[in-house]
Amino acid sequence: MHISDLHVGRDAATDAAARRLAGTLLEARVDAVLLTGDVTHRGLAAELRRFEAIFRPLLEAGRLAVVPGNHDRLGDDAARGIMRGGRVAVASFPGLHVVRVDSTAPHNRSLVDGHGELSSRDVADVELALAGAPRGALPVVMLHHHVLPLPVEDLAERFATFVGHPCADELPLGEDLLGRIAGRCRLVLHGHRHVPAEFRVAVPGAPELRILNAGSSTILGQARILAHRDGAIAWEGWLSAARVEPRAWSPAPRATPAGAPAAA
Repeated sequence: MHISDLHVGRDAATDAAARRLAGTLLEARVDAVLLTGDVTHRGLAAELRRFEAIFRPLLEAGRLAVVPGNHDRLGDDAARGIMRGGRVAVASFPGLHVVRVDSTAPHNRSLVDGHGELSSRDVADVELALAGAPRGALPVVMLHHHVLPLPVEDLAERFATFVGHPCADELPLGEDLLGRIAGRCRLVLHGHRHVPAEFRVAVPGAPELRILNAGSSTILGQARILAHRDGAIAWEGWLSAARVEPRAWSPAPRATPAGAPAAA
């Protein structure tokens, strides 16, 4: 599952939506949940504790990987409790090699400076982390901020863009990152923009790279679910509190050993 922009602590309705989402994920018995930032709304330690209480079964089972978003840098800087030990780290799940990237920066301590940061060192570290993917595993990069331009979503962002403020801009080295990892990575997952989106990057002779924006899972009331086998996506759909809605099916996979594909 790919979820994002929960904004726990924004209001009672948002927290209730987060609880419904967590319950649905448990009922669906997904193997891995990848949460791409803005876990909290004001970056408060109390909001982070509330998130941890809501998602405790998934956290304790080791089925949830998280990166911080710009909202998590506000207040008490809850981001420090979300990702420790560097800006790039690896999370491993059965058949899944996930490179976690912290795309936030000190300027995110200000609410009006929501744009992300990605350095050349970050890009090199992502490359190195992808090189360690086990054979047959699906390689994924997850981060909060968008790597390619996406439309602004409200009046405040339109004004900021008009006056040249970068708060709604894509990551400065986003395209460079994609150019360096194309052919080595199959999925780039992000959030930040609350409306879902997708891009596809084709490189001759290499598997297609897909860039997926989750949108805000608490606003949408649903999230994208993907099943993978042998390092490739086998099936995908959208999971809501009521049902799984198939959106795309891959051709029938070649013969493989018995066993269902893992869901992420």
